[in-house]
Amino acid sequence: MKVTQILRLLAFAVATLLLPLPGAIGQATSWDQVPVPPLPAFHPPQPKRIQLSNGMIIFLQEDHELPLISGSARIRGGSRNEPAKKVGLVDLFGEVWRTGGTKTQTGDQLDDFLEIRAAKVETGGGPDSTDISLSCLKGDFDDVFKVFADLLQNPEFRADKLDIAQKQADDAISRRNDDIGGIAARESAKLAYGADNPYAREPEYSTIDAITRQDLIDFHKAYVHPNHIILGISGDFEAVAMEAKLRQAFESWPKGPPIAKDEIQYHTAKPGYYLIPKEDVNQSSIRMLALGTTRNNPDYYAIAVFNEAFGGGFSSRLFNDIRTKRGLAYNVGGGIGTNFGHPGIQQFVMGTKSQSTVESIQALDEDIDNLAKQPITDDEIKHAKDAILNAFIFRLDSPDKVLAERVTYEFYGYPADWLDKYPAEIQKITAADVNRVAAKYVHRDQLAVLVVGNIKEFDKPLSSLGSVKNIDITIPPPPGAKENAKETQVDMPVVSNEEGKKLAAKVVAALGGEAKLAAINSFKEQLTITQKTPQGEFPMQMETVIVFPDHLHAEMQGPNGAMNVVATPEGAFIVLPDGNVQSFPETRKTEMLEQIKRDPLYIASHWKDPNMFFRAAGSEKVGDTEARIVDVNAAGAAIRWFVDPQSGRILKETYKTLDQSGPVQGETDMDGWKPVAGLTLPTVRHNKQSGQDSSTAEFTTLELNPTVDPKLFEKPPEKTKQP
Repeated sequence: MKVTQILRLLAFAVATLLLPLPGAIGQATSWDQVPVPPLPAFHPPQPKRIQLSNGMIIFLQEDHELPLISGSARIRGGSRNEPAKKVGLVDLFGEVWRTGGTKTQTGDQLDDFLEIRAAKVETGGGPDSTDISLSCLKGDFDDVFKVFADLLQNPEFRADKLDIAQKQADDAISRRNDDIGGIAARESAKLAYGADNPYAREPEYSTIDAITRQDLIDFHKAYVHPNHIILGISGDFEAVAMEAKLRQAFESWPKGPPIAKDEIQYHTAKPGYYLIPKEDVNQSSIRMLALGTTRNNPDYYAIAVFNEAFGGGFSSRLFNDIRTKRGLAYNVGGGIGTNFGHPGIQQFVMGTKSQSTVESIQALDEDIDNLAKQPITDDEIKHAKDAILNAFIFRLDSPDKVLAERVTYEFYGYPADWLDKYPAEIQKITAADVNRVAAKYVHRDQLAVLVVGNIKEFDKPLSSLGSVKNIDITIPPPPGAKENAKETQVDMPVVSNEEGKKLAAKVVAALGGEAKLAAINSFKEQLTITQKTPQGEFPMQMETVIVFPDHLHAEMQGPNGAMNVVATPEGAFIVLPDGNVQSFPETRKTEMLEQIKRDPLYIASHWKDPNMFFRAAGSEKVGDTEARIVDVNAAGAAIRWFVDPQSGRILKETYKTLDQSGPVQGETDMDGWKPVAGLTLPTVRHNKQSGQDSSTAEFTTLELNPTVDPKLFEKPPEKTKQP
């Protein structure tokens, strides 16, 4: 059914409802007495199926509504087939396949060629398959199809594009613990499938680093063959002519070897409570889970109705009870998960404020247990079936959606009429069917319960419900990072040696002298921070106020407005542009306060304090200068200076710090020494983390001992979502 036909039907329905019904004038009729006609028989337009002599399967779906043609080739072989030591290979393959171009054109040249035609050729990868797609105007199809076919058969996987993709993957790894929902989804898969299962594995720095250009070439050689491809084309064309074009392009392509079948093992976690503490949030993400099933299970249709009735939407039992009646959850739902090619995950998902974490778990426990005492009713089933069937048409409201479904069934070996049967099979489901599958599959005592949240704010300890196993989500460091950290490990002295004190005195003199520095108790600076990422460099304006020894306020101007970061002994937090406040964990607060103590101005202005120690520890070449190494204990914060023994200037410093993945080795090169506010300071600092360039800070103004409003460091009330 075309979009225009659907719109006409909807318009007709609305117009009909607005007209007075015969005999209805002057009397009130209840909405549930209005007759609802049965849904018409479902007969979606079927694409033409063609199989070439080399095994390639083609589906053609004509659609003459607009002068557009789109297509996609789905190719067997995905991340489930990549080696465990090279997890992430298929993600990089799907990226560099397109950006790396072909043997005759670079990816950048393809960008230019396609852009002037408003066309797309894209590639990607997933768990079971990789894909390459095209989209263009009908008049440009021949030109765009040549690019599509060339990229399908002759990719180049250029090394520079692989390098970019690897850096982007590393960046994603470093940020994967930022979002509570992402953490819960990732760790749920590991609990349901097993951490080593290919449907749950996650790329690490080491696995990304291990992937080479040859790996991408070998993956293409192993899997991209016509007998592994299902190609679907939809749009404004004549099927006979399109078939001839595709046969000419692909019929002579030799068949490849079959793909060996692999047996995937599933090791679901034992029932119990699993906890991931996350201190910088004010809500909990809760998931109760077990292994689900597949869509070729005879119980699939009954499961679909159960899922909708129990946890599928605004009218579901879970939503009505836990959110609407009890007011405990922002969101709640779930059911028995199903997939086409492998088991889904049975999971019941809930988000709640930290202070109602345990109460919400108990409410979900109660609703699951009540399935046996209060079975799903006929009324609930009627609402669920209506919701499923009324939404079903919108899954298939265009020929290209019908085509995509048909390709999926072909890929996973489902019957060609599986889609046609769906509405009728849903209609057949009874209350007995639904309650049978609920009793068969849903058992509270067999579910693992994952909680991600701020344990300090829980209403009760999670252990009050049972034994708890903590899950460590620390991101393993990049290859070589541990070795580099050992090589540059800062040894924190507890006593100064004579040379160390003399070098410290030289540093103080070089910065401006003891008298000037001793008078400093605070400063305000303005600077430009340029963050270096795989996507490029991003400058940002910042104003920092530091009050010795332990108050920091930084205002950063981002694309969406100002962000304010504060650290004091009482806590650390960030105020986002929308006014929301997020607390930082204790480890982040400690690191921010140590940054104050590591600042050369703080050390130089307190260098004679009894808790300051300086120990000379050899020398190292920095540029052309043989620098002296000074290990510094700045009131408990460790830092290593590399000092020019002639000028007393700090050329470089190394220290342990934190990034989004955890502890890393930091390094700062000091440049641009200039007179500033009566002192002589490095105005440019080049920062590295784990040996990689991370940012550059360029200072523009410095004000010593400014008037500081104490309110700068006060924490505004946190905004919380309302149920």
